Amino acid sequence: MDVRKEVESHLDEILMHLKTLVSYNSVMGEAEEGYPFGRVPADCLNKALEICNSYGFKTVNLDNYVGYAEMGEGEGLIGILGHLDVVPAGEGWKTDPFNMEIIDGIAYGRGTTDDKGAVVASMIAMKIVKDLNIPLTKRIRLIMGINEENGSRCLAHYVEKEGHIDMGFTPDGCFPGVHGEKGMIRANFKSKNTKIINIQGGVASNVVCNKCTIQVMKNSFSQKVLEDYFNDHNITYAFNVIGDVVEIEARGVAAHASTPKLGVNAISHLLVGLKHAGFQDDFTDFYNEKIGTTIDGSLMGTACKDEYGTLTFNVGVINMTDGVIEGTIDIRFPVTLTVKQIVEKMTPNLETAGGFVEILSTHEPLYFPIDSPLVTKLLKAYQEVTGDMESKPITMGGGTYAKGINNCIAFGCELLGVDNHIHDANEFVSIDALVMQTEIYVNAIIKLLEN
Repeated sequence: MDVRKEVESHLDEILMHLKTLVSYNSVMGEAEEGYPFGRVPADCLNKALEICNSYGFKTVNLDNYVGYAEMGEGEGLIGILGHLDVVPAGEGWKTDPFNMEIIDGIAYGRGTTDDKGAVVASMIAMKIVKDLNIPLTKRIRLIMGINEENGSRCLAHYVEKEGHIDMGFTPDGCFPGVHGEKGMIRANFKSKNTKIINIQGGVASNVVCNKCTIQVMKNSFSQKVLEDYFNDHNITYAFNVIGDVVEIEARGVAAHASTPKLGVNAISHLLVGLKHAGFQDDFTDFYNEKIGTTIDGSLMGTACKDEYGTLTFNVGVINMTDGVIEGTIDIRFPVTLTVKQIVEKMTPNLETAGGFVEILSTHEPLYFPIDSPLVTKLLKAYQEVTGDMESKPITMGGGTYAKGINNCIAFGCELLGVDNHIHDANEFVSIDALVMQTEIYVNAIIKLLEN
């Protein structure tokens, strides 16, 4: 049985389906009756279900929250959980983010890696398992959600309607598997009073902000000092004077909130730079005292680490409405700690005269021992395809569906050491990687079918 050849024989289908799904700008939209996350994500889900139905799978749409495609019989249920929603495209693309283009063996487009490419690879892997006449003693179900990037209410709806799985994976992390995911705390900060006239920046709470614009009175700071600060920190900037008001634009580098060290936060550098340049403002003081340019939350008292990693802290979005500034905070904390421990660290530092922080939601970490049956089976599936016996399962800051359903870990689709620019401009997947991940998923399904 040459699985690689089987996968390669389906490559044209893989690329065709991926191009089709990428064409849907499936960013979360306005909710309306029958469309809890907007019409475009639902349309994308229904197209994916249509593709799966063409392969003979049983397909179900659960109220335009989530859908699934299933094959096999039996009491046992193997789950593969992918998502079809995406983060906003943002700026800086060299191709149309919603018209997948292949250049030198690389497919560019929003969702090519996170997570539409993995969904297509998974559905083709299921088809190959079916075509190879492997005994399907359990049901294999590809579960496809459309709200993963904005809270995973899709998965919560699935669990409410269908329950949990017996064993499975979400192809929304990296190989050779993720045996632990950091806990998460999402919070908002708000101004109490401010001299800032307007401020806007960021595209999503789980993305490092790469562009921020602020309006202040033009004589309220030293432009020379601010320019020097920007230049010292490699921040691209522009000034635009409108009467007595100056608009300042700062540009950083986008990255996923779980890896803020790979980005440069435009919001933080703009507000820290203004403070450095003599801008006198209660909210700006609050931001500098409690947030600043830190990515470990040390100014809020949350800096900590365990043997698997450190806490990360990201400000993703900021805006001003009716004179009040509001922004998002995304905290990911080590897998061996608890929400209670982190909240206790934060509590004394949530408020000053210029602003305050409000905790919105919390999620405990996910952790599987590295020698647990699920991790072991999936690791072996990866090793047999790649021959890589050195790489080991990791823990990560990114949160996946694995936190919302039992007996699941993230497994693929990214390769360690490869930056696919997820949540950034020019997201891509290489054709070779797409073929390899599909082969790995075939092998993973076969391993999970074993008793």
